[in-house]
Amino acid sequence: MAALLRDRRFLILLALGFAAGVPLPLTGFVLRQWFSESNLSLAAIGFTALIGLAYSLKFLWSPVMDHAPPPLFRRLGRRRGWLASIQPPLMLAIAAMGLTDPAQGAALTAAVAVLVAFLSASQDIVVDAYRIDILQEQDQGYGFACYVWGYRFALLAANAGALGMVGLVGWDGAFLYCAGLVGVGFLAVLLAPEPQAPPRAAMGWARRLRVAVVDPFLDFMGRRHWLAILLFVALFKLGEALAGIMTAPFYRQLGFTRGEVAAVASVFGLAMTLGGVLAGGWVVARIGTGRALVVTGLLQMLSNLMYVALHHAGRDIGMLYAQVGVENFTDGLADAAFVAYLTSLTNRAFSATQYALLSSLAAVPLRVLGGWSGQWAEALGWTWFFLMTTAAALPALFLMLFLLRRLPPAPPAPARALGVQDG
Repeated sequence: MAALLRDRRFLILLALGFAAGVPLPLTGFVLRQWFSESNLSLAAIGFTALIGLAYSLKFLWSPVMDHAPPPLFRRLGRRRGWLASIQPPLMLAIAAMGLTDPAQGAALTAAVAVLVAFLSASQDIVVDAYRIDILQEQDQGYGFACYVWGYRFALLAANAGALGMVGLVGWDGAFLYCAGLVGVGFLAVLLAPEPQAPPRAAMGWARRLRVAVVDPFLDFMGRRHWLAILLFVALFKLGEALAGIMTAPFYRQLGFTRGEVAAVASVFGLAMTLGGVLAGGWVVARIGTGRALVVTGLLQMLSNLMYVALHHAGRDIGMLYAQVGVENFTDGLADAAFVAYLTSLTNRAFSATQYALLSSLAAVPLRVLGGWSGQWAEALGWTWFFLMTTAAALPALFLMLFLLRRLPPAPPAPARALGVQDG
């Protein structure tokens, strides 16, 4: 463990995970809290899910970042140059978002949020490719653990941190603070090593287009049951995504204050998620990725029933802790198994494009179906809405059982390959 911590690549991944995590709450939970306090309807809050469509479509421009030179900072290399070109505009966009007022013009706030989401998704493409390229296979699990810890601490800083600062410096000051947090990633890029780029033969534009766009998809489609794999990836987070869109207005309607939500849902929730990620790495190491997906997916599905329990309990701070704890722990469990599965599907020759495709599909339910979650909550009521989100996880579990039968998993790898260390 100590030897790995001395390897600056893992510290860089910790910082890059932090920079990648900062923008997500600003176009998600924090934005919905802002809209909720501005007295927008549940339907309008639900449609904020569409703001993040860039996360679902990022595979469309990921080949550019795999093959084209960065527009700025070319001396830093392909991966670092792209990151250094994206992060300053991202910081400016976050700061600009805080200067809008959703109570007076929600459309403008949403438009700037769309820009933030696009730049954030572009950053994710390069960070994911950098993580895959910079590490050997045996270190991928530990590298991902470092990335996740950075990412989750960013969610705390941009979620509870931003909400806590609103009362002190207003929404504009809170967003300016979050813009500064992305600078951690920019500093990491300047100090990071550049992964060695694979050799590329000289080729014309037609051949280059094929290598960049067509070959990554043909490579993936050459696998057995590739369509079932893609469908599983798209549906695995469906139930959790539908429920997550409505958490901010749900907590507000129950009477919880902004401070209570920040303390429980963000701070306590982060601790439970990190515990879940560590436990998920242990589960993957013991039973393998495929079986871990079934077990953790089932627990993730059942955790949505805690929303029903909280609704019947009302404004009960103890039940809020229970609901947040169960949801975040099981979410961390499932995330560890899910990302290990996505990484195992990626061909290093097309790391940016294929990982962007898979992670984009995983975000489709959140960004598309999630846009109607507010209307469903209004029509069904909270209890039936959360029961519906629980049932929405069943198709992915059936698909995983099908894939386990048709594509039996390899034996579990040694513990270190999956991020589980002996200390």
